[in-house]
Formats: sequence, structure tokens, C-alpha cells
Amino acid sequence: MSERTRAHLWAMRGLFAALCAAVIFCRILPLSTLPSGWAGPDLIMALAFAWVLRRPQYAPPLLIALVVLLADLMFQRPPGLWAALIVLACEALKARAPGLRDMGFGPEWLMVAVTALGVTIIYRLSLAILLVPQAPLGLSLMQMAMTVLCYPLVVMVSSLLLGVRKARPSEGGIRGRI
Repeated sequence: MSERTRAHLWAMRGLFAALCAAVIFCRILPLSTLPSGWAGPDLIMALAFAWVLRRPQYAPPLLIALVVLLADLMFQRPPGLWAALIVLACEALKARAPGLRDMGFGPEWLMVAVTALGVTIIYRLSLAILLVPQAPLGLSLMQMAMTVLCYPLVVMVSSLLLGVRKARPSEGGIRGRI
């Protein structure tokens, strides 16, 4: 592996971490003192899903786990549960990525929606079993729906502005590896 390719790989990993840190920072800013009546998207989950389906080497499982664990701590969620579920979901999507690569965006979006719904249900069931207080079901489903709805925008920004495109079979080396 050439040094340029290795430097690019680490630069993209750093960009992923920086984007997630920016999302965390913007979410903890005290812009309004009143509670919101709606739940915004989980942009870290959308970013992780988009990058894993396009270039899995840019968002390795350990990096995703660390970023989401940091988000758990900053957002005062039970530490580790959401991180573990996101890492498992990313690995499941990564396993299905070769089959989705030849299809259009619709099946990919559907797979992301089903995965996000599964993560949300498992998270809520785990919290219910452990008797941990949680947000109302409507807000959780709203956040999941907003994440699914903003996924195309995340993919577009990642692809057009950041250069995180699906690997073509003709690309060799680290870039073409799945």
C-alpha cells in the first residue's frame, strides 16, 4: 500500500470522526431553553450507514463504536447500548453491501430504513427490560423516521462534497476492497 493511499485512508477516517464530533457539538449547544416538540434525525447513525455502505474502510467498527460511545456519554444515554447496536447494524449492512452495490438507491434506502427500525426497536426493548426510563415511543419513532428521511441528503453530501462514493469492481487495492 502506498503512503498516499494510506494517508488518504486515515484522512477520511479523521473526516468521519470530525463530522461526528461536529454533530455532537451542534446538538449539545444550548440554542433553545424550551424542549422541542419533535425529534431530529440521528445524523451519526445516518453517516455511519452511508459511509459503511460506500467505503467501509473509511468507517471501521472501532471508530464507529468510539464515536457513538462518545455521543452516548454526551447525550446522557445509557453508555454502550446504542453504540453496540449501531456497530452491529453497520456490520450487517456491510455484509449486504456487495448485493446492494449493483442495485439502485431504492433498495439501499429500504435496507437502511429496516435496519434503523430494528435498531430502534431493540434499543427500546432493551431499555424496557432493564426498566430504564426512556423517551415516549412517538419521539423515538419520529427520530427514526427523520433519520430515514434525511439519509438521501447525507448520501448526497457524502458523495458529492466529500467524495465517499461506492467502490467500483475495477478499483483495486484498499479502495476496491469491500
